[in-house]
Formats: sequence, C-alpha cells, structure tokens
Amino acid sequence: MPGSILVVDDDASVRGLVVRILRSWGHTVIGEAGTVAEALAFALARQPGVVLVDIGLPDGDGFALTRQLRVDHPAVRVVIFSSDADPSNSAAAARAGAIGFFPKDELLSPALQRLIEDRTDDEH
Repeated sequence: MPGSILVVDDDASVRGLVVRILRSWGHTVIGEAGTVAEALAFALARQPGVVLVDIGLPDGDGFALTRQLRVDHPAVRVVIFSSDADPSNSAAAARAGAIGFFPKDELLSPALQRLIEDRTDDEH
C-alpha cells in the first residue's frame, strides 16, 4: 500500500510517539506491532510501503526482521531506529537492507522526515 507506514517497537509509548510524529508530518500510519511475529503478520496482511523498526524486540531483532521483510516484500522501505546510537548500527542497518538508521533521540529529525517522504513519494 503506497504511502502507508507500519511502526514496530515493543514499547507502546514509543510506538505512540512515533505514530504522532509521522501523522504530524501528514503520513498514514496503518498499524503498529510490538514483536517480529506481529510485524510479519501485519506486513503480509496490509503491505505497508514503509516500516519503522526498533532494533530490540522481544522475539528477535530489527535487523533480522528487516532482512525478512525485504525477502517477503521486496518493495517495502525499512528504517531502523534504536535508543543505542552506536555508529555501527547504521552499517548493520544498511547490510540488512534498510534505507536508513536513526537513534530514537533523532526521530524528530528533518532528515528522517525527508527520507520517509522521498521514499513514499517514489511509490505513488
């Protein structure tokens, strides 16, 4: 579904914050997931255009989820985020097939907004 976004984080308050940010930018958030299993099931059912994925999930990690999403849904764009701002996460995100990595304290970043908008605009 072009222009649609799925938010994946095991912390409901973080998911809510990310959803509010995305909606304030004018994006359509079609769902939220707290686990790898929920995210994969949701992606299969709803085909989001963009998925924002936290690294730490209770049943796996965001890198593995990203790799699986890219296999199952090659057109999906994934952005990985984490409270761990370690620079190696950016390279690991790219290796997993993500279009970007952002520390959670940069979720209001204009760079994230531009990245998501560039990618969702490409899908229209």
